[in-house]
Amino acid sequence: MLQAVKKMLGFDPNERTLKRYSAIVSEINALEPQMEQMSDEELASAIAKFKERVQNGEAVDDLLVDVFAVVREAAKRTLGMRHFDVQLMGGIALHEGKIAEMKTGEGKTLVATLAVVLNALSGNGVHVVTVNDYLAKRDAEWMGAVYRFLGLSVGVIYAMMDQGERQRAYQADVIYGTNSEFGFDYLRDNMAVSRSQLVQRGHHYAIVDEVDSILIDEARTPLIISGPSEESDEPYKLADRIAKQLKQGVHFEIDEKERNAALTEEGIAHCEELLGVEELFSDYSTSEMAHKIVQALKARHLFHRDTHYVVRDGEVVIVDEFTGRLMFGRRYSDGLHQAIEAKEGVRIGKESQTLATITLQNYFRMYKKLAGMTGTAATEAEEFKEIYGLDVVVIPTNKPMIRVDHPDVIYRTTREKFAAVADEVHERYKVGSPVLVGTTSIENSERLSKLLKARGVPHQVLNAKYHEKEAAIVAQAGRLGAVTVATNMAGRGTDILLGGNPDFLAREEALRKGIDPVSDPEGYAALREQMRTLCAAEHDRVVSLGGLHVIGTERHEARRIDNQLRGRSGRQGDPGSSRFYLSLEDDLLRVFGSERIQGIMEKLGMEEGEAIEHPLLTKAIESAQKRVEQYHFDIRKQLLQYDGVLNQQRETVYGERRRILFAEDLIEEAWQVVEDAISGILERAFPENGEPQVRAAALRLRNIFGPGIEKHLEGVDARALLPEAEKAVVSEARRHFDEKVEELGHDVANELFRFILLHVLDSHWKEHLLAMDELRRGIGLRALGQKDPLLEYQFESFNLFQEMFEGVREKVAELAMKVSVAREERRPIGRAVPAAQGHKVPVGVGSPSGGGSKAPSHKVKVGRNDPCPCGSGKKYKHCCGKSA
Repeated sequence: MLQAVKKMLGFDPNERTLKRYSAIVSEINALEPQMEQMSDEELASAIAKFKERVQNGEAVDDLLVDVFAVVREAAKRTLGMRHFDVQLMGGIALHEGKIAEMKTGEGKTLVATLAVVLNALSGNGVHVVTVNDYLAKRDAEWMGAVYRFLGLSVGVIYAMMDQGERQRAYQADVIYGTNSEFGFDYLRDNMAVSRSQLVQRGHHYAIVDEVDSILIDEARTPLIISGPSEESDEPYKLADRIAKQLKQGVHFEIDEKERNAALTEEGIAHCEELLGVEELFSDYSTSEMAHKIVQALKARHLFHRDTHYVVRDGEVVIVDEFTGRLMFGRRYSDGLHQAIEAKEGVRIGKESQTLATITLQNYFRMYKKLAGMTGTAATEAEEFKEIYGLDVVVIPTNKPMIRVDHPDVIYRTTREKFAAVADEVHERYKVGSPVLVGTTSIENSERLSKLLKARGVPHQVLNAKYHEKEAAIVAQAGRLGAVTVATNMAGRGTDILLGGNPDFLAREEALRKGIDPVSDPEGYAALREQMRTLCAAEHDRVVSLGGLHVIGTERHEARRIDNQLRGRSGRQGDPGSSRFYLSLEDDLLRVFGSERIQGIMEKLGMEEGEAIEHPLLTKAIESAQKRVEQYHFDIRKQLLQYDGVLNQQRETVYGERRRILFAEDLIEEAWQVVEDAISGILERAFPENGEPQVRAAALRLRNIFGPGIEKHLEGVDARALLPEAEKAVVSEARRHFDEKVEELGHDVANELFRFILLHVLDSHWKEHLLAMDELRRGIGLRALGQKDPLLEYQFESFNLFQEMFEGVREKVAELAMKVSVAREERRPIGRAVPAAQGHKVPVGVGSPSGGGSKAPSHKVKVGRNDPCPCGSGKKYKHCCGKSA
């Protein structure tokens, strides 16, 4: 009601924005006759001239009208597609760094070309982010025709590319790829030990396709590069055996809403008895086992096979709850994945140690300008604005939407609900009406498939496993009599055309008949025309039957996912309909549904197979969804607050790494680190309040710089005497340092110091991430002491970060002073460890022996208890030093 009044009075911000866009669209349309007169070469050279003007300082905003007019003409000539006025509006929204909400079938892929070309003029590269590799490759190839026609280069990044290919892709004007590929490339760049290993050019402008899926659904999933820890798998098996013996309600409680498990007093006592230990939670030595038992309880009672994960080839593979996709290569963190593996009796993978991590929220907030497009963003507008600073602009459809959305139907049990769905599908199949059924899990897809087979209904089942193959099947879901059962996201990004998609059909038929579109273009064109005629006839028949009917078998926790499913029908003014079938046993109604809904059902005294349908019930369900959305938003917001602390530290460390990588001369930089290390040692040894620790400081300085330097601390027993002593220590250390540089040679010393700085920073950062994980795991308990866990986390993490840098400075000083050049006649027994691309650092203390001289080889002398320079994380004596 309030929205309608705002609209009427002209106070609706969306209406005002669209009015402003309409004026710009009129200017673009006015240029169309002029563009039609230009030759292909003139259009391409126009973009080259615009590029030059931008690089000479002109703002891209001033060129928007001209560039959009050129791109529209280029799309007409290369793709045979002309941007509608509403698509131009979408392009303006993307250029302004907003989210364009455009309904399914409104041509979002084509809309992106407008903002991409305009922002590519700066020469900094534009990233177009898609939800899977298939769409990245498809869109780059499809829209690439427009970009290449205008003289812009296009690159695609995907999993398993080699380094050279990836670097070339990032040099292009337009780069397509998935969110995880862009994110992991950023992390890998910040683990590189030489400039030649870097791939990304920076974060200038990104357009995120299906922005709600990536920035909201996936926001709680951090990107992690990890290495295996050395832990045994036996404790997980033991924890699982104990979890089997515990009874719910007696030994532990389950909170489905929070997805958590908690042991009761009786449960803790029973676990202590089974393990034969005391103080299971309060003793540090056994607290790790307590954590594993809680994770084993979660694995047994909150994570279910074929819903949350599947077991394939002896491996536990996570199923994405939003998309239904199998997420190969992803693992639950915090020992939960190992707990599920123990439960399923498959091989238990090692718990991993984090080497580098970033959340998608923080990765995308690095872009100078970010934009997105989706069919469903308005319900999450508050989150987009608060977290990413993105406004949502709802773009009108090109033709009025005439889809009929029927009220929800509610049954008492899941069995009754699925039987009713199968019956409706059967009825519609008999008259030839196409049906798309959306399910929330692979298990439900297979359950419905069995019911349809029993009724003799031929159908296709899609579980979002093979994106390319599924895109071809989904494209034909609008054909006469087609029945398609799919998880929420299967085939997303592919339009469902009523009567079928002639291009997909022509490709399939050509493959079957052995017609090659390249060598036999005439034969392929005839086949395509034949398919167009067939689809046009079917289209009219399907329209007369009411178009595509969409059935949802369960309401999702987020309204957006339901709207996406509905949006598959009624595209571009086509007729269509949708209905959701629910039961009181569905997770949403069971966990979050109000008592009111269940009360109504009980009062009506419903019989077996009876259903209730009323708009009021649909509203009650939507309000339950709103509560869930708010609940998840609060979780994501809290995650961002915690990750914000680590993000500041990450930016500091990665900024420092990049500076070291790109610095030409690091000699003075290395000396500064050595000098800071001396100051730190002396500062800690002579506190303002407390006894001076002279002996400890002398010992530490001697370890780093060798015997003799500690003499400057003799007789210094008070902080007031420290400045003179520090000056003397620094002066002698500088002399040692200069001798070391002279001994190594300036260029050799420079590269060795670069290697030492990067290696030490990386190994300490890895340890810091582990410490932060441990801190995060237990910080919630501070609330019991009436303390704010977030403030405590910020305070503790700051101290940990300070300690990390103190450790880095001392280790760099120690290794810098111990680097030596040795001459060797033959290779030492210890093997050369490739510490970085282009560098081989021999490890071990080889001594020259025998006659003739050889070229010098540069070595870092490493202490037996130091971290091994190969980066394994083990001590040197347990790794490469074994054979030294």
